[in-house]
Amino acid sequence: MAHSLNSTKGYHSRDVHSYNDAGANYISCVPRNSVYNYLRNGEFHDVLLHSVTYGMVSSNMYYFTNVLMTLFLESADANFKSASSINDFWDYAEGPLLDGLYWETWYNDDPLPPEEQGYIYYENKLMGLPRMRQLKVGNKTCDVPDDFENEIKECFAAYSTANEEKNPFGPGNNTAWVYHTQEELDGSSDWGTLADYSGGGYYQDLASTKAESKAIIQYLKDNLWVDRGTRAILIDFTVYNANINLFCVITLRLEFPPTGGAVSSWQFRTVKLIRYVSTFDYVVFVCEMLFVVFIGYYIVEEIIEIYIHRFSYFKGFWNCLDVVIIGLSIVGVVYSVYREDAVKNKLEGLIQSKDTYGNFFWLGYLQTQFNNALAIVVFFAWVKLFKYISFNKTMTQLQTTLSRCAKDIAGFFVMFLIVFLAYAQLSYLVFGTMVKDFSTFKNCIFTLFRIILGDFDFYALEAANRVLGPVVFLTYVFFVFFVLLNMFLAIINDTYSEVKADLAGQKSEIEITDYFKKGINRAVAKLTFKQDRISDIQNAMRKSDINNDNKLDYAEWRAELKRQGHSENEIRAMFAEYDQDGDGVLSSSEQRQMNAALEGQKEELQREIDEAKFDDSERGKSSRPRTAVSRSGADSDSEDSEEDDYDDDASSLRGGRLSRGGVAQDEFNVLSRRVDRMEHSIGSIVSKIDAVLVKLEAMEKMRLKRRETMGKLLDHLNEQQDPNNAQMEQLVRQELEQLDADKLSVSGGSRVDMRARSPSALSRRSRVSPAP
Repeated sequence: MAHSLNSTKGYHSRDVHSYNDAGANYISCVPRNSVYNYLRNGEFHDVLLHSVTYGMVSSNMYYFTNVLMTLFLESADANFKSASSINDFWDYAEGPLLDGLYWETWYNDDPLPPEEQGYIYYENKLMGLPRMRQLKVGNKTCDVPDDFENEIKECFAAYSTANEEKNPFGPGNNTAWVYHTQEELDGSSDWGTLADYSGGGYYQDLASTKAESKAIIQYLKDNLWVDRGTRAILIDFTVYNANINLFCVITLRLEFPPTGGAVSSWQFRTVKLIRYVSTFDYVVFVCEMLFVVFIGYYIVEEIIEIYIHRFSYFKGFWNCLDVVIIGLSIVGVVYSVYREDAVKNKLEGLIQSKDTYGNFFWLGYLQTQFNNALAIVVFFAWVKLFKYISFNKTMTQLQTTLSRCAKDIAGFFVMFLIVFLAYAQLSYLVFGTMVKDFSTFKNCIFTLFRIILGDFDFYALEAANRVLGPVVFLTYVFFVFFVLLNMFLAIINDTYSEVKADLAGQKSEIEITDYFKKGINRAVAKLTFKQDRISDIQNAMRKSDINNDNKLDYAEWRAELKRQGHSENEIRAMFAEYDQDGDGVLSSSEQRQMNAALEGQKEELQREIDEAKFDDSERGKSSRPRTAVSRSGADSDSEDSEEDDYDDDASSLRGGRLSRGGVAQDEFNVLSRRVDRMEHSIGSIVSKIDAVLVKLEAMEKMRLKRRETMGKLLDHLNEQQDPNNAQMEQLVRQELEQLDADKLSVSGGSRVDMRARSPSALSRRSRVSPAP
């Protein structure tokens, strides 16, 4: 994950130069093999990560969720989405809820046998019994003004844990009328639209049949189970579809604000809790194990780097990103182990006692958060691609632009925040009581962002306030959209133009296309080499039959192939493969069989070569022309030469075999390119020597100027003849003696003539002259 390129084992350290504008270090001379190893390592890890992630999701999840939402939320008789009162709740509970939970007859009204009941849509198994739970607040939990004390005897505040009612009410003869804590119910808190509700309350489990459940609901309705103190009713149940191995944990929530009325909301969590069933699931399991191995390796690697670099390790953005990815991955691994054990225990408990509530709420919540965490890891894995492609100058434009304009954007953000928050507060106070999008300060912030993107309802603002509505809207659009937004774009555009101009004169460190091109070239070279070896064998078959008896003797064939550089084992194995009778001689039929097999191999190799060349040409058409690779010093040039020699030799093989009588044109071209690279390397070395000599000459001039100044100072002191200047005069004389000594030490050396010269002619035109 976090690879320290300049400290990795396997090659010596390189010079590092930094682009301060980008805020990141660029390696000026990184061996290609190291970069390619990082690419392969990152690619394999990303493949495992994507396999693990997408092994938990499928398109069936959407259809499964959608069909259940349609059934329980959009019924024609009593729509849960539009429920707005207590009466709507009872109508829904007695009708669509029971009809959706209990499918006891076929479409022709024939009854289902008992063993086939308990399935929604005949496919989705209801896990245990559904549960209805309500939370209440007590009377006199709010303050009544003194003027209304005699008139208003009851007052029920909004829900909070402090105001929650915990005393029995109504008949008080079962769980529906007696409060139970969150620990007793093994429940979890629930985040609603109006408040965050605890996992306790007054609950009633429905029955396993529709008739019994209808009687229970009628009993609750007759005894006023829902009253003025009720603040939320939650209906929880879980279904499982064995066809697609998915659970859906459902929560239907109806909240009763202190203003009266009702607000409906819901939660459908479709998750895969039983992970390993099909063959594909076990393939994903293998990927998960490999992923765990990778995480362990990266943990050790990061610990070593943190130990080496200490706190400076966390100054790098990519290092911090690696720590986040590793942390989320560890949490995912721990949860996976916990999930397997928890689901197993939960299912065993339901099998033993079927007439109990199947509480999968907490598991569904954790699985959803687990999926969210993996989604974030996948997102960061994609972001990390910028790390691997940062050797290309084109790919660094984004981070360079953002880092350069960071200060300007920070200053702009302060101005934008002042204006934006001012309008958010103004909108909340003016439209908050009339327009839903401005009903809370949080909604105001999101709505104002939507206005910037063109999503707004002007007529709602005008209806809320005919004067201030249009004024607020028009001024906000003018200042934020036309002024501030264009200022922000101008900052980005100007900085991008500067970065584009700066990068135009620079060279890429390494082109990613080199990685693929070199792989193709090597594959083609190997295939061509194999093809040439086959041609050698065919030529040996024609030349070895000296006596023209249509029989190929092993000794004759061996001698011919030996001259062409084939090994003894290769010759023996090839001959034995086609010498079917084992007499040491290939007959005419055996020779025809060998020749046919060799021709088939040559055609197959040629087809593979053509496919590789075609892929290379298509990639070249779809990508930009390759930029020259920047290298510093003779070492990097020599590394390029060593790597390119392989390609050059491969090119000479493809061009044809070398003639024995002289130098072929391909070989001449290879040698010519090598000489050009060597000349370029020498020129680079000499240019550095020239730079050193220029600095030495500058130092010499400074020394002469300093000696002249010291001489004038000594003459001035002698003219004054002041006894107080004796110490000063002694110091000046010592300085002059030191300068003279330095001059004598330099006069014994030599320097290179600094006349202008080209690198290619340097060896002919440079000369050595004694120093003055």
